[in-house]
Amino acid sequence: MKAGRIHNFGPPNAIVIDEIPCPTPKEGELVVRVAAAGVGPWDALLREGKSVVQPSLPITLGSDFAGIVHSVGAAVTQFKPGEEVFGVTNKQFCGAYAEYAVASAVTVAAKPRSLSFVSAASVPVVAVTAYQMLFDYAQMKAGQAVLIHGAAGNVGAYAVQLAKQAELQVFATAGPADVDYVRGLGAATVVNYKTTNFEDVVPPVDAVLDTVGGETQHRSFRVLKPGGILVSVISPPPQRAGFRAEFFLVDVTATRLGKLGGLLDSRQLSAEVGSVLPLQEARRAHEMLAGAPHNRGGRSC
Repeated sequence: MKAGRIHNFGPPNAIVIDEIPCPTPKEGELVVRVAAAGVGPWDALLREGKSVVQPSLPITLGSDFAGIVHSVGAAVTQFKPGEEVFGVTNKQFCGAYAEYAVASAVTVAAKPRSLSFVSAASVPVVAVTAYQMLFDYAQMKAGQAVLIHGAAGNVGAYAVQLAKQAELQVFATAGPADVDYVRGLGAATVVNYKTTNFEDVVPPVDAVLDTVGGETQHRSFRVLKPGGILVSVISPPPQRAGFRAEFFLVDVTATRLGKLGGLLDSRQLSAEVGSVLPLQEARRAHEMLAGAPHNRGGRSC
């Protein structure tokens, strides 16, 4: 089978398409015939050797996928060959840029019926990240207020939708071209960060979701209520008296995927796919991650 792999860490041209044997599942695993694989910033970090996870070279890149179950290993009873699934491969975030991928059964769920394989492959890491930020770490409740930075990005867009569904007061920051888009996702107030300092217009909030980092992260404490929380997926935030601050790495589970799948099928949540490329153009997908022109939304191979 064909797989998009790296033999050395480096730029996008480190990715090569190799011919390798088809995998077989071990206990607790399933092999999926991959219909589509998502492409995200975590893939670029792995390719560059900058990821917190460090699988051994050579590495088949990719974590997010959607496809059809090909075979299952011992102790896997929740899936059967022929079923449509989506999820992530494993805790090492690798293995999905391939015609067949091995996945842990606990990080896979039934594919949302309303989504194509391409759309489903764009969901897992970014949507679960947004879910965890809001509900696992910030523990938001109806009526509370949240500020979401980078709200037009993949994680931010899901966070806005999920916050709206949870009946939160949603404030957001975005660039000038994305203000209307983010407002359409459900944010009551969208601040154009190019022209306005968010701390000048956003009232005190219960939580800030940081998908930007840097100076924006530090300024965010100015709008937090006493005892409020800042949750970041970019870098560990400083600990400041009177506030809470958390940094985490996403934990994609079948349970969380199932909850998100239900929201997607009930049209309470929508997935947006940007550019779609064949596996042979995985390099180009990573060039888009580095800034090459592409459509808004997730990228899939």
